[in-house]
Amino acid sequence: MKMVHTLSLLGFLLLWSSVIFAVELHGYIQWNTLCPNYEALASAKVLLDAGKMSGRVTRNGNFSIPDVPPGTYVLSVLSHDYSFDHVRIDVSPSEPLPEVRPYIFGTPLLTTTSFILPYPIVLTPRHKNRYFSPHESFNLVGMFRSPMMMIMGLTGVLMLAMPYIIKQLDPETLDGLKGQQGKAGSIENSIQSSDTRRLSALLSAGEETKASSPVAKSNTGPSTLQQRKGGKGNKRR
Repeated sequence: MKMVHTLSLLGFLLLWSSVIFAVELHGYIQWNTLCPNYEALASAKVLLDAGKMSGRVTRNGNFSIPDVPPGTYVLSVLSHDYSFDHVRIDVSPSEPLPEVRPYIFGTPLLTTTSFILPYPIVLTPRHKNRYFSPHESFNLVGMFRSPMMMIMGLTGVLMLAMPYIIKQLDPETLDGLKGQQGKAGSIENSIQSSDTRRLSALLSAGEETKASSPVAKSNTGPSTLQQRKGGKGNKRR
């Protein structure tokens, strides 16, 4: 029973001390050309630690948050149309006024800076929130930077330059290209008409021509060597 009584007494003392040393934060919104008045700001709230404690902004721009116990807090403004800087608030039971410091969102609260902002807290709108991106106008240069437009342009240049390239080819190379084009057309027609016999005949003819070219070279080799040997023998005789 004594232990329970002692714990309840300690809890009451802690609660009483937090109420005794609690402060009321005061501040105001400093109007500027970006946000000139309350009508432009509309409904807005000032939050401590993302909503643990809060206070509304009045029509003259003032705000207050009552009964803030000792501790370290991050103060922010919840507004639909405008963005504000975050500030750090340090409430100490040994100091009559809280200390206000600049704060970068995401940094740990253990690190402190020696730079102190004035009190009451002054908050200034920094920029207006944009929820819709403006429609981009037609840009001719941007259109030609597209990879598809580059490929189409290169294809057009090749089509225009092809007659001049063909004129520079020798007749044998030109005949070979024409033969390959005709063969490719025949294979395509046979595939479309489902003529398997003709397709197999064309493919086998292509394989025979490829296989016959190295054989012809190998056959010519020994005959020329024999002729040279025979010529040498005749000279010796």
